Amino acid sequence: MELRHLQHFVAVAEDQHFTRAAERLLVSQSGLSASIRALERELRAPLFVRTTRRVTLTEAGRALLEEARRILAQVRSAHEAVAAVQGVLRGTLSLGTEQCIAGVPVAGLLAAFRREHPDVEIRLRQAGSGELAEEVAAGRLDLAFAYRTQEDTDQLRSVSLAGEPMTVLCHPDHRLAAYGAPLTPRDLADEVFVDFHPDWGPRRVTDTAFAAAGVRRTVALEVNDVHGLLDLLDENLGIAVVPRHFRDKRASLTQLPLKDGDETAYETIALLPPVQATSPAARALMGLLGTASG
Repeated sequence: MELRHLQHFVAVAEDQHFTRAAERLLVSQSGLSASIRALERELRAPLFVRTTRRVTLTEAGRALLEEARRILAQVRSAHEAVAAVQGVLRGTLSLGTEQCIAGVPVAGLLAAFRREHPDVEIRLRQAGSGELAEEVAAGRLDLAFAYRTQEDTDQLRSVSLAGEPMTVLCHPDHRLAAYGAPLTPRDLADEVFVDFHPDWGPRRVTDTAFAAAGVRRTVALEVNDVHGLLDLLDENLGIAVVPRHFRDKRASLTQLPLKDGDETAYETIALLPPVQATSPAARALMGLLGTASG
């Protein structure tokens, strides 16, 4: 089995189309098809179901995809590790993050990284914490800044970065704005909520807290953007339970404490692969944060 066969397989699986994959890889379509057939012969299993419009993975193809991605990521890390020993950091830094992550100035951090390592290509994508964990574990991301959604595994480890409590945000004219005492989930049971997609860290924290209190809530307005959430609150269309630092982004809103709120309820972490699989670029970025990454 050759690495190029795995590279070709992953490209076709991602594009679900031989022509598009061939264009991306800068190879001929006939050469790409021959490469996939060679891989299927070696594995003695069809990897794709081919139609006139697209290709889809077979069960064998789905089983191979994650392993192929992981192998290619490890090969890339090996090349980068040798370059790092030689005193030059090259390759790619693939970073994932939730929006407005607490304790991590992502833009400034990447700017500092680029100044120190100009030969490294930076790739950034935003997503929810659950998806980011899957991407790091599968080797598609070098690291991610997220909220803790699971315990460490053989394929995924975490480094704690910051913690803060969750608070209630509302419009100054909302009835809760004049509430004189810390709020509990039960006090908020009948409110209309603005919140994020269920995969986002803040949403997971809030869902867990309300479930633990036995309180059912209505998320009527669901967004995938922090400033979109704040805009809806600014129009007094609902309330939100969010990490405390969100208040700094919109001074016009009223912040209310949650009763017995855990000071570290919202924990920001860096998600990384196992120590031996962590790329030199990921180690360098963590070094700029002043955090040990193994």
